[in-house]
Amino acid sequence: MTAFKHQTVLLNETVDSLQVKPDGIYVDATLGGGGHSALLLSRLTAGGHLYAFDQDQKAIDNGKQRLQAEYAAGQVTFIKANFRALTAELAKRGVTQIDGILYDLGVSSPQFDEAARGFSYKLDAPLDMRMDQTAPLTAQIIVNQWPYADLERILYRYGEDKFAKRVARAIERERAKAPIATTLQLADIIKSAIPAAARRKGGHPAKRSFQALRIAVNDELGAAETSLEAAIAMLALGGRISVISFQSLEDHIVKTIYREHARVAELPRGLPILGTGEVPELKIITKKPIEPTAAEIAANRRSRSARLRVAEKQKL
Repeated sequence: MTAFKHQTVLLNETVDSLQVKPDGIYVDATLGGGGHSALLLSRLTAGGHLYAFDQDQKAIDNGKQRLQAEYAAGQVTFIKANFRALTAELAKRGVTQIDGILYDLGVSSPQFDEAARGFSYKLDAPLDMRMDQTAPLTAQIIVNQWPYADLERILYRYGEDKFAKRVARAIERERAKAPIATTLQLADIIKSAIPAAARRKGGHPAKRSFQALRIAVNDELGAAETSLEAAIAMLALGGRISVISFQSLEDHIVKTIYREHARVAELPRGLPILGTGEVPELKIITKKPIEPTAAEIAANRRSRSARLRVAEKQKL
């Protein structure tokens, strides 16, 4: 099996933030290279259990190999599924409440680095971008078949690209001549649509568009929102949720959901308040996100945009 090489971001910070109970039930919603899972499992006794989710079969296979001792001992269960199916998949296994859950959102390093997956604008490959290789929707379908209005919408909304209209028009124009089939072909089209002055700053000109397409192919934001809500509902009293995000759209979803659940419901005006007041469902542990240290960023450039936010369940 090809090595699934991945540098785990905010490793100790993320697992430490869960305040792991040795006999607790935990979930790694994004197994990836297995770094967070390995550290979390090292803090569990025989009475504890970890459920590790990933929609990428290669990540599951790598996890079974990396954590083979714990797997053989029955201390970890691997679940090949999108984390939006969290509630249903755990229910199948008789789990309705958990002591903690972690998320490492976005695409993993092995997915970026394997050219054939089509995530990178620097490596030539078919336009794929699927995290789950069995899913029907690919970037090639979006680029060649979706109408201009939908292309422009996802490029602007998910890529936060002020040149979304120009890029969408360029794609529409080029695909009318011949199908757009590869990553480098698309990257060149995007580059040609962006003004020269803008190309000289802000990184690779195709970065935002590729991010937008990847998010659309995998419905990353919709899946994250659904899964985070489900995770909060499943947390036991005192249980914690820790989420690493890498871009502003993900981080905004995490912040918003935490705040909604950390807010006390407003009572109708004039209604008498008894006792000491309502307790919100969540307590936000990280008023400001935890960020990688300078040493971690120096060792792993991809960690530089990581943000970790943590919350604790304080009312069932």
